[in-house]
Amino acid sequence: MTRQKILITGASSGLGAGMAHAFAAKGRDLALCARRTDRLADLKAELVQQHSDVNVAIAALDVNEHEQVPKVFEELSDALGGIDRVIINAGIGKGARLGSGKLWANKATLETNLVAALVQIETALQMFHEQGSGHLVLISSVLGVRGVPGVKASYAASKAGLSSLGEALRLEYARGPIKVSVIEPGYIESEMTAKSQSTMFMVDNETGVKSLVSAIEREPGRAAVPWWPWRPMVQLMRVLPLPLIKRFA
Repeated sequence: MTRQKILITGASSGLGAGMAHAFAAKGRDLALCARRTDRLADLKAELVQQHSDVNVAIAALDVNEHEQVPKVFEELSDALGGIDRVIINAGIGKGARLGSGKLWANKATLETNLVAALVQIETALQMFHEQGSGHLVLISSVLGVRGVPGVKASYAASKAGLSSLGEALRLEYARGPIKVSVIEPGYIESEMTAKSQSTMFMVDNETGVKSLVSAIEREPGRAAVPWWPWRPMVQLMRVLPLPLIKRFA
């Protein structure tokens, strides 16, 4: 099934913007939202110039302003005449060692990556129920597979929670017509990974986004991307002794 009308949150940069370019190249219509409207406007201009047959609607959205999520989703849906796929991509990579006195950073990470994602999930599912079908995509992380010590503890926990929600939804909607996919990217070059000290198995943005979009198009229940090395790596991470997990952070 071709999902022609795709909504992407956190679309102003990184993987969100990369996915927008990739889907536009496939001729898909796009509903893009993010906090940074100046970047969204520039992205829309690029997409329309490169792909004149693609409809692009944009809207400002801070996913932590929960009451705005249904309003913006509805606005974007109206602009495109419906939404076939919602990609919950908005997230942050803030974090500090637990107990270091930077509660604000860890709290912000969990609120944005998990609580705000829940609001988006609820909104997207309501939309899909009303129209009778849809594809919900949750952008999690390979770090959600196990607890990760240090500055990424809260980030890993937020993604573990998101993956758990996705697994519950996959069971609930196993018979369709709503499909749910949990996508777990490994290290892909973006603004979020720019400050990361871990470069093991890092891939460039173009390669990572290509793998990400390819996985989304297959509509799997769950997928680690890029396939190599992260699919076997995720299986390994699930059974490794805790002291070795730190090497993946």
